[in-house]
Amino acid sequence: MSAMRIAVVGATGLVGEPTVGALEHRGHAVVPVSRSTGVDLLTGAGLENALDGVDAVVDVTNTVAVHPAEAERFFESATCNLLAAEERAGVGHHVVLSIVGLDRIRGNGHYHGKRRQETLVQGGPVPWTIQRTTQFFELPAMVVSWTRSHGAATIPPLLIQPVAVQDVAAVLAELVTGPPRGWAPDLAGPELQDFVDMARRILATGQDHTRLVPSWRDGPFGVEAAGEVLLPGPCARLGTTTFDSWLARSPGTVDVDDLLDPRRSDALHPHAH
Repeated sequence: MSAMRIAVVGATGLVGEPTVGALEHRGHAVVPVSRSTGVDLLTGAGLENALDGVDAVVDVTNTVAVHPAEAERFFESATCNLLAAEERAGVGHHVVLSIVGLDRIRGNGHYHGKRRQETLVQGGPVPWTIQRTTQFFELPAMVVSWTRSHGAATIPPLLIQPVAVQDVAAVLAELVTGPPRGWAPDLAGPELQDFVDMARRILATGQDHTRLVPSWRDGPFGVEAAGEVLLPGPCARLGTTTFDSWLARSPGTVDVDDLLDPRRSDALHPHAH
């Protein structure tokens, strides 16, 4: 395959950075698109220059908004501006990262916004691929950071099939350099995991003694996420990285507070992944 010019929107985030790396490793020219590169998706400022000569776009942006109206405004403004600029620039393929189980959780404001994003992409002027993924391995630590108070943190007792960010980045790089596919198969990790147990094991790597309180109350997920709601479909594509191997790669270095770095929030929000 000949080299392409590809824009990664949200290039400085948790998924954006490895996606840039995966594309560059394949020999493609990458245009990083983010606030730090002078682009404001909510106003469209900087998009024309950023997308000049771009063949395809992969969008991994996100927002910390949790209120339905606020999340919808963000995704609608950002997506409409991006798609309009892509059409003017002659971009031939728009790939967007989304969430497994999006249609099965109705009371979550962030999911409401993501559904609006998917609808706009489907009805937009640029040929598209939507890749839904399960939650990332980093999510339990993020939830601990956001719910921790007086030495304890509330953790929802979720059943999930989490996926490594590096596996997600590799798939996005593959998709955006290929033809538009519409709905790509769900992407998940290779194993089912207990969310509370994941949080406990991550904390142990950093000798963090925060007490975990399994509960559906006062956390980012309500009881509507119980059971198999967040699991992928039967024809899902599975990543190869296990949670055990992810933990073993950098034992003792998982810093839950580091995950709150706002540069990473575009791709890892507790209501998103």
